[in-house]
Amino acid sequence: MSTEEQGRQGLAFGLLPAEPRQGGYGPRTDRPWSRKPYRHPAAGWGAAASVGRVVLRERELVAGPLAMLKMNHPISGYDCPGCAWPDDLGNLKLDICENGVKHVTWEMTRKRVDRAFFSAHTVSELADWTDFDLEDQGRLTEPMTYDSETDRYVPISWDDAFALIGDELRGLASPDEAAFYTSGRLSNEATFLYQLMVREYGTNNLPDCSNMCHEASGRALNASIATGKGTVDLHDWEQCDALFVLGVNAASNAPRMLTALSDAVRRGAQVVHVNPLIEAAATRTIVPHEFVDMARFKSTDTGTMNLQVRPGGDLALIRGMAKVVFERAQTDPGALDSAFLDRYTNGFDDYRMLVEATQWPDLVRQSGLSEARIRAAAEIYLASERTVISWCLGVSQHEHGVDTVREIVNLLLLRGNIGRPGAGPSPIRGHSNVQGNRTCGIDHRPPAWTDRLAEVCEIEPPRHPGLDTVKTIRAMNDGSVKVFVGMGGNFVLAAPDTAFTAEGLRRCRLTVQVSTKLNRSHLVHGEKALILPCLGRTERDEQTGGLQGVTVEDAMSMVHLSIGRKQPASAHLLSEPAIIAGMAKATLPDTRTPWDAYIADYDRIRDVMARVLPGFEGFNELVREPHGFRIPQGAREREFGTASGRAEFSHAPLPDVIPADSETLVLQTVRSHDQWNTTIYSNDDRYRGVKNIRELIFMHADDMRVRGIADGDMVDIVSTSKDGSTRSLRAFRAVTYDLPRGSAAGYMPEMNVLIGHRDYSEQSDQPLMKSLRVTVRPSR
Repeated sequence: MSTEEQGRQGLAFGLLPAEPRQGGYGPRTDRPWSRKPYRHPAAGWGAAASVGRVVLRERELVAGPLAMLKMNHPISGYDCPGCAWPDDLGNLKLDICENGVKHVTWEMTRKRVDRAFFSAHTVSELADWTDFDLEDQGRLTEPMTYDSETDRYVPISWDDAFALIGDELRGLASPDEAAFYTSGRLSNEATFLYQLMVREYGTNNLPDCSNMCHEASGRALNASIATGKGTVDLHDWEQCDALFVLGVNAASNAPRMLTALSDAVRRGAQVVHVNPLIEAAATRTIVPHEFVDMARFKSTDTGTMNLQVRPGGDLALIRGMAKVVFERAQTDPGALDSAFLDRYTNGFDDYRMLVEATQWPDLVRQSGLSEARIRAAAEIYLASERTVISWCLGVSQHEHGVDTVREIVNLLLLRGNIGRPGAGPSPIRGHSNVQGNRTCGIDHRPPAWTDRLAEVCEIEPPRHPGLDTVKTIRAMNDGSVKVFVGMGGNFVLAAPDTAFTAEGLRRCRLTVQVSTKLNRSHLVHGEKALILPCLGRTERDEQTGGLQGVTVEDAMSMVHLSIGRKQPASAHLLSEPAIIAGMAKATLPDTRTPWDAYIADYDRIRDVMARVLPGFEGFNELVREPHGFRIPQGAREREFGTASGRAEFSHAPLPDVIPADSETLVLQTVRSHDQWNTTIYSNDDRYRGVKNIRELIFMHADDMRVRGIADGDMVDIVSTSKDGSTRSLRAFRAVTYDLPRGSAAGYMPEMNVLIGHRDYSEQSDQPLMKSLRVTVRPSR
């Protein structure tokens, strides 16, 4: 297909045309692009300057700073709508970060997208806007429905919008012909109501963003230790002697984590970063709330070792470390925690034989690290009495992501580093309540507490598995899913195979998007379409029972209250729980669920959750404690709910992560620093030294040289899918970067088009966003 044909197809789907745009999905720009190494500390004055620019741009010189004072404060404040890093447990007055402030001020903007805006612009016209332009128009103000005759969104009342949803859902031949997606922004209360509505309706089609990010982590941890979450909390991070951080870009993805990293180094802990790219968070930082250090420009190291594994090479590294542990145990019995292994684990002998049979040349080749570097990492592990291993998408978004996380658990088990202070597995979750969404029922597989849900809520939930994200995209395309409801997010740009996802949405009879701002998924719509605007996390949620608060669960299983204080952007906005209740009442005419009572007072929702969800007993009382409460976990107490009653060693073969063809590179999609999920704030990526460009590919200098590519040359990128199909991007800039030979990196969502809908892990069903096979050549 020619570029011109691709461009026409893109507009037909509501996507950007395919011709190159230097800014990609970010702001339009023809300013000179540049890239030079970033040599400053992470955060510090660079973050402060960036925050100032955002506050000025959104004209929130008073409300913005005041809102920051309430962010992440217990009881009276609101939870940051950005990442899921835990709140400070002390008396920190400014528990904030650059990305959190950007996220909040982006939401608090004074700009509005009202009926006059939609009257002035057709959907076809808006399809030619960048995603930055779309979101930069401001907050949505009232419900809108698509009018095919005028190609415009036009106002619709809330009652009529709910009636349309109810009519379409009741008209389906089966509840399984609808899919109900959520990003990670829903509160626990809204999540519980959403899954209740969907299961009362009769389906488990609950795809979510976890299907694309940490699904592998959940499946692995469940198989190994019978919990889908990490077992550590911030106190454990504060007590560990060694901290291994794999596949994490903390300075951009969880900036408040920089405080924990610098504190660990200051107290003498070893902090080992494992990543194909040496990110700014792995070097040094100036924490903005440490005012004396800010004034003195005094930085603190955030790591003591960097290991540049090849993409997907983490399992080989971890197994190599385990091999050193077994070698040491031959002369030092203390290298293994034999008492723990005998009492609490299963499959240890088989694992030892597997590791001992694995040869060093294979470990070196697959990891991309020398034997000496692997041994050095193992020595740090052996010298540590308390070890935390943390990871993110650089580990999970691979074909063998489940095996890799299980190998991490294997290594921890060898020295009893689970179920005691200062030790354990610690996945770093992304969006603010993505972990709470899964805890409270957003799961395409029936939860373990389904019978309890049926008893307490007096419904008959389905027991068969539903569709995850990948299967939902396929089902929309083959016509077996006809209605798509999205609670937050920007599904078409977050998902793989952008054109295929867009085509599936366009084939639906109805698409519903619950949002705060205009985005690409509003332009990629079904035959009928609704945009339903909701309150933001910072805004007052007034119901008949008074001002309401909601709860979220962070990445370390802490649940706390969040209360918005800002006046809503429009009088016509509804809360997410109220929108869910409105859809439910219109869809389920015979429902016995007291939807109106739940919305009048969210304490009533929490009372029901306390009766259904394990660990939520006394929910209303617990969440009003100063820092909320931590959901109990058996594995944290060394009570393993596996079939054997013990922690299970896994015995996966060493994967081959190196393409057979030397021309093929392994491409990882990443976010820029000035970006949160699919929201792009600018075309800059400060910590990677990039300005005014997003359509680029980072490559090793030697890989560029053998392909006849100079720094800054235009290149064409072609991916080959598992099914043999190819996808391409034209005229991207090749930029020299320090990463392992044979690998490359570039930005999502621009590069999501390269991920075929068959390119997902057989272990986790996750799209392979960190493991694309591509060829790169000079542009024709």
